[in-house]
Amino acid sequence: MDIKFYKYQGAGNDFILIDQRELSSKNIDYNQIEKICNRRFGVGGDGLMFLKDHEDYDFEMLYFNADGKPGSMCGNGGRCIVAFAKFLGIIQSETNFLAVDGPHYAKISEEGNWIELQMIDVEEISKDGTAFVLNTGSPHYVKEVTALNDMDVYTAGKNIRNNDTYKTEGINVNFIENKGDHLFVRTFERGVEDETYACGTGVTAVALSMAKQNEQQGHVITPIKVLGGDLRVEFDYNGHNFSNVFLCGPAEQVFEGHINL
Repeated sequence: MDIKFYKYQGAGNDFILIDQRELSSKNIDYNQIEKICNRRFGVGGDGLMFLKDHEDYDFEMLYFNADGKPGSMCGNGGRCIVAFAKFLGIIQSETNFLAVDGPHYAKISEEGNWIELQMIDVEEISKDGTAFVLNTGSPHYVKEVTALNDMDVYTAGKNIRNNDTYKTEGINVNFIENKGDHLFVRTFERGVEDETYACGTGVTAVALSMAKQNEQQGHVITPIKVLGGDLRVEFDYNGHNFSNVFLCGPAEQVFEGHINL
């Protein structure tokens, strides 16, 4: 089976995208998805997405982690699939699409490589010791640290993700350092089971957690730097709930090709 694919990246978080409106791509199983995402034996990516038709939305986003298993919401992936939909001519300057955590709205720059993606509203943020725990479409653990640039994020994140509290369902682990004019974030992602260059739902979780900690109410704009570049999170916070949450950042097509499964 010959499959046409496109490779996209959003702040270094890279994905394989497949237009599943084509009949030839509808029989890919989980083992094949894992193979395609493998960086040595496949195309290589942090995840794989199918773009599907939907009668009530512009399209549907179906996301799989690099291990081949169905994933929860992916923010950087969401921006990439919006750019992909524009490339395919499905949408133009804005869209409403469906993902695993519900409907999403997004705005697209004229050039098509900067996406402002609306995320879900968040009401509940809990604590695990000094860390924050919340769900921004995917579950996240957020911990403030120092000297993050020198930290062994893989080992520290893996230990938290696999401890007694989180090992069954898994959790994404974000470490954050306040740099004054921006937040520096590094993330260990479940499903990838490694540190990634960026995590969209992760930086969203970080921005909301820090606003809660610092009691930043009103309209909040949070610049964030990750290993793969710069992102921005904007939202409204009334001291209880977070609404109008937008993850803003780049989404670019890297290359296209065919893979024979």
